[in-house]
Order: sequence, then C-alpha cells, then structure tokens
Amino acid sequence: MAIREILTYPNPILRRPTETVAAFNDALKQLAADMIETMLAAPGVGLAANQVGACVSMVIIDVSLSREEPRQLVLVNPRIVESAGTQVDEEGCLSVVDYSAKVKRFRTITVCARDLAGKPLEFPAEDHFARVIQHEVDHLEGILFIDRLSSLKRALYKKQLKKRLKE
Repeated sequence: MAIREILTYPNPILRRPTETVAAFNDALKQLAADMIETMLAAPGVGLAANQVGACVSMVIIDVSLSREEPRQLVLVNPRIVESAGTQVDEEGCLSVVDYSAKVKRFRTITVCARDLAGKPLEFPAEDHFARVIQHEVDHLEGILFIDRLSSLKRALYKKQLKKRLKE
C-alpha cells in the first residue's frame, strides 16, 4: 500500500470522465488499497480514483462507525439507479482545497455497483451516506461539488483560488 498524491482543482484529470472497469485484477486491488490508505491519511470520508490520477470508475467510502475501527466500502462502476427527496448540507472535498459550501443532494438513493471481485452489489443509502456516494460518483463523471453551486459562489471560489495560487 502507498499513499498517493490527491489531485486538486484545477487539475484537468478531475474533469475527465472515468472509464468503466472491465478487469477485476490485482492492479485494481492495489489501487483500492492505495486509495484507502490515502483517504484515511488525508483524512476524508470518500475518494474517487481520478482524485489520485487513475481514470477508472472506482470509489472508496468510509463506512466506519468510529476511527478506532476503520471500515471502507469499495464500489467499482457505481451508478445511482433511483433517487428521492432532497437534503441540503455542507460539503467539502479533498480536491477542492480550503472551501466548503451547502449543496443540494438527493436524500435517498439506490446504488448498483460491483465489488473488487466483480460481484454485483445493489443497496439503498440515505442521508449522509447517500450524500457521500453522490459526491464521489460525481467525481467519476468529472463533476466537482463546486459545479453544483450558484455561478456567483463558484466565481468567488475561483477568485480565492487564483489569489492563493499567486501567493
């Protein structure tokens, strides 16, 4: 396992849609292990493969009940197949440095994916768990949470980022 560099906005890889995983092999398992270690070290609650420069459709979600007993869910080729209700809550992102904002998401979702062995998964998610999954699935499509903000809030963030990059 290795901690990988987390790419930050405006890196163009974050805007590129990922490719569907067809080979469930040792390389995919190694990527998942690296992503878990990277997410825990950050620390974060979710991480998409393209955030560490791998343009494949895989996310890691922290489903731990406590930091003493870490547990992660690996979703390969995840898709949201049903959704209902709405919720608005604060979001941040390991790839969008030093910024958080309120984002509207579905309250409940149904997810279809595969595990690391290629076995199909389907399950419901709600509230915070659903929010994290939606955030990470957006990454796989090249969408950042700032894309879900008003144009004014997005422009303010970009202005802050430009100022920070000049310093």
